[in-house]
Amino acid sequence: MEKLIRFTQNDLTKVTNYRNGEVKFGERVEIIPLERDIIEHLNTSEARYVLFGIPEDIGIRANIGRPGAASAWESAVSAIANIQNNRFCKGSQLLILGHLDVSAEMDEAEKLNYLEKEDRKQLFKLVEKIDKEVSHIIFNIIKSGKIPIVIGGGHNNAYGCIKGTALAKAKPINAINFDAHSDFRILEGRHSGNGFSYAYEEGFLSKYFIFGLHESYTSKSVLDIIKKTEDRVRYNTYDEISISRMKNFDAEITDAYNFVRTDFYGIEIDLDAIPNVASSAMTMSGFSVEQLRRFIYHFGQHKNASYLHICEGAPVLGEEKNNHLIGKLIGYLVTDFMKSNTENSDEYIINRRR
Repeated sequence: MEKLIRFTQNDLTKVTNYRNGEVKFGERVEIIPLERDIIEHLNTSEARYVLFGIPEDIGIRANIGRPGAASAWESAVSAIANIQNNRFCKGSQLLILGHLDVSAEMDEAEKLNYLEKEDRKQLFKLVEKIDKEVSHIIFNIIKSGKIPIVIGGGHNNAYGCIKGTALAKAKPINAINFDAHSDFRILEGRHSGNGFSYAYEEGFLSKYFIFGLHESYTSKSVLDIIKKTEDRVRYNTYDEISISRMKNFDAEITDAYNFVRTDFYGIEIDLDAIPNVASSAMTMSGFSVEQLRRFIYHFGQHKNASYLHICEGAPVLGEEKNNHLIGKLIGYLVTDFMKSNTENSDEYIINRRR
């Protein structure tokens, strides 16, 4: 993991706001000492979850979107460090690994104009370089028996999450994607709009469910592609659930859950599906934060839930005085997943609901 910048104790101290009478996550989470071998430590750690950041927006630029998602990691890790450690959720279950060093790629991307054809091709190549690093790190986390919690970054990183998990599990995996967009577009070069189609084409993705597509922002060509593969790729739309009310949110969660739960699956969350959350494709209409939290809690419960990937949040595109709120939102989502997944057996789920 040569491109990994470890999160240190000094980093943790800087972002944790200590207060008398309280114990924060930052006082209980695990950090890998610099003198320790990363793989060896992962294999022996008692933490269940590994937090990993990808502070880039190159895939978004390559998709002709608004950059800014590179800022989510710093905001998220600061918010997570200041969550209360209590009986509802224990910081000791989380190991903060660090973030991918994409500084050189980001510097190069800054010099490129994504509206120019040749420059866009260079952005595709930069995304491919990041893909390799992400899949390698995810592979090692999962091989150690841990569950990755990944903070992006653009949704291009879904490809690395899926590939790394599939390689570690030695079989294709499924994915459930809470998103306003399919990210199942044509294979024109790697960007944030085709991570799932590349993973599908290359045999790493078996079944794929898109939850909450926005009908006005999904092209006919994508809908045609999905129709041809409907045995393995399915979707519902936000419009039919929340506008026409032809479908019920809870019933749709159950249907999507039954579709992907048959094998290992990744949970993909694109924050551009939530209204007023600053992102590359910010929306004014969509599911609520509470619905998203319920979604994560539901899908996190099953033993086949293999990773959580939260992407596309862009604090630098938000209100200057409140750009910490995206990090705080991510903190809620991370702990919702941890709470749901701590005792992730079917027997536990049944008993809990009695």
